[in-house]
Amino acid sequence: MSGSASAEQSLQQLSVVSLKGVGDAMAQKLTALGIHTLQDVLFHLPFRYQDRTRLTALSSLHPGSEALVSGEVLTSEVLLHRRRSLIVRITDGTGFLRLRFFHFSQQQVSQFAPGVRIQCFSDVRRGSGMLEMVHPEYRVLSGSDQMNVSLNNTLTPFYRTTEGVQQATLRKLTDQALDYLEPGALPDYLGQLDIQMRSLPDLVTALRTVHRPPPNEDVRALMDGMHPAHRRLALEELTAHRLSLRVLREKTRCRQAPLVRPKGRLLNALRDSLEFQLTPAQDRVLLEILDDIGSSAPMLRLLQGDVGSGKTIVAAMAAAQAVESGYQVALMAPTEILAEQHLLNFCSWFDSQGISVGWLSGKLRAAQRRAAIESVAMGRHQIVVGTHALFQKDVVFENLGLAIVDEQHRFGVHQRLALRNKGESSDMQPHQLIMTATPIPRTLAMTAYADLDVSIIDELPPGRKPVTTVAVDNTRRNEVIDRVRVAISEGRQVYWVCTLIEDSESLQAEAAEAALQGLTDSLPDHSIAMVHGRLKARDKETIMQSFKLRKIDLLVATTVIEVGVDVPNASLMIIENAERLGLSQLHQLRGRVGRGREQSSCILLYQAPLSSHAKERLGIMRETNNGFVIAQKDLNLRGAGEVLGTRQTGLAQFRVADLGRDDDLLDDVGRAADLLIDQDSKAVTALIERWIGNTKQDYGGV
Repeated sequence: MSGSASAEQSLQQLSVVSLKGVGDAMAQKLTALGIHTLQDVLFHLPFRYQDRTRLTALSSLHPGSEALVSGEVLTSEVLLHRRRSLIVRITDGTGFLRLRFFHFSQQQVSQFAPGVRIQCFSDVRRGSGMLEMVHPEYRVLSGSDQMNVSLNNTLTPFYRTTEGVQQATLRKLTDQALDYLEPGALPDYLGQLDIQMRSLPDLVTALRTVHRPPPNEDVRALMDGMHPAHRRLALEELTAHRLSLRVLREKTRCRQAPLVRPKGRLLNALRDSLEFQLTPAQDRVLLEILDDIGSSAPMLRLLQGDVGSGKTIVAAMAAAQAVESGYQVALMAPTEILAEQHLLNFCSWFDSQGISVGWLSGKLRAAQRRAAIESVAMGRHQIVVGTHALFQKDVVFENLGLAIVDEQHRFGVHQRLALRNKGESSDMQPHQLIMTATPIPRTLAMTAYADLDVSIIDELPPGRKPVTTVAVDNTRRNEVIDRVRVAISEGRQVYWVCTLIEDSESLQAEAAEAALQGLTDSLPDHSIAMVHGRLKARDKETIMQSFKLRKIDLLVATTVIEVGVDVPNASLMIIENAERLGLSQLHQLRGRVGRGREQSSCILLYQAPLSSHAKERLGIMRETNNGFVIAQKDLNLRGAGEVLGTRQTGLAQFRVADLGRDDDLLDDVGRAADLLIDQDSKAVTALIERWIGNTKQDYGGV
């Protein structure tokens, strides 16, 4: 087989059925892996490797390692203890090794006769009296000649598989595809640009190295994605994703959006009604937003601000401008309690101005829901606040001009797009403002949100003091309760947050009820209440309002209070089982205190022993209150998909790039994207198709 697949029929076009062993049935199975062409085979990359290129002496083995070994069978026996097993002992003259099989046939028992030489590969474990391999891959060697040992000439790659497609099949297909891979067989779009490639290999060399690394390559670098071949592919993949978002941005900017240029009567009335002044950062960000919505191009803006920085009032002022211009506003939040908090705030700001604020959530009764949907469609509600219910098909706006999405990383791609598309019945695309209290590190902002303009509220309201954070072992729980008693006696209020590993409202409620009972017994003279996800919205609102009015001293809660609750007098928070939560969630919870002028504290109550990751997380929380520092650490610890919640919500998962590891490539990515957009539109489309898929889809809508 040869790379003379010819320029006329490039690897992007050559179907996988042209490979030996691929008929219609196998081709259908390969589609589950996104493999349709030879290019797809080549870009289906290994995720790990095994070294079967050299024999390891039995005396050199150690537990936890993988090794290829060869030896002579000394004994073989079937044991009938608690579990039937075949035990084979081998030696190579330097040491001994036990092979253990739990599933075996009589033929295998016969194969392992004393004196037979075998070769096997597996991970090494500590056994009783000697090291062992359990269910190793093995082959019987003919004769006693050492030359019969079969050594691979490259590291062995492992690929993501699917039902009916085994590792051996993918390796054979990749071998064949690599035969086609002659210089020029696959367009190297970055190689022809005038950019510094950091001494990285060309595309063909990178692909050959990643699929079939020579024995002398740095296995650790390959496994960690730090090999120059991986870095070269990561550079191209990140460029493709940047291009997809740039293309989406340009498509969006070509659409028409409502012109929002009122006199500002409603905005000024709202500003005058506030008991505080906006910070300079809030004023700056508001001007950026108003400038956007005063244009006929649709706004796509990400509003970042640490917890307590005042994003919601800025969004409300933008909403005021849209309403005064005759347009409706939709505000979507990911949880009932956050949406309810927004509803309360917007009603308090707009009711006195005669503006109708509607409510639409999944928990409305059928008759209430029908009435709410009718009011939205008739335009009786100028502002509509809700949860995911806002983007359901039967919700139609009369004249949607501004869509506000809070904590957008918790929504799926299609949900965000669905809300944006609600305004398209009038041939107008609504402006879109996305708010997040989860600070987005530069790495993610440049990659996952490259289609958005970014505004940052980078200061807190005056008088706020940093929250003091300590980590305390649960064995000192009584001391923590004493601290709560002192805080309450000084007139301050306290949160006690219960957490569980299980994502279950009922189990979390049980944990909160157990904590409530224990605290009530310990603090009988104080007012204690509880809020959790299973409470009805009205009950939660009543309890939270009582807490805000200082009728409750101590609020026991699950993580439902993570966002959207503002009680300035609450100055002490205890987070139980803090080791179970991620950095961003801990930071969001801590943001519920420190909103008044009193010095606030957060106690991270943990169960020992702590894992190394948990120790690191709690250490970071003690060291800093800076949300951006915490977000970057969270990215490094957990990866982009976890930080943004996108393992479930649709942000494309990278095949080779890692945003935490490869952030130093982003400047090169930006330059490459600029050059390709300016010089080669066909290359832009081809790169997106190579790494992301069909460009006819709304691939960038994340």
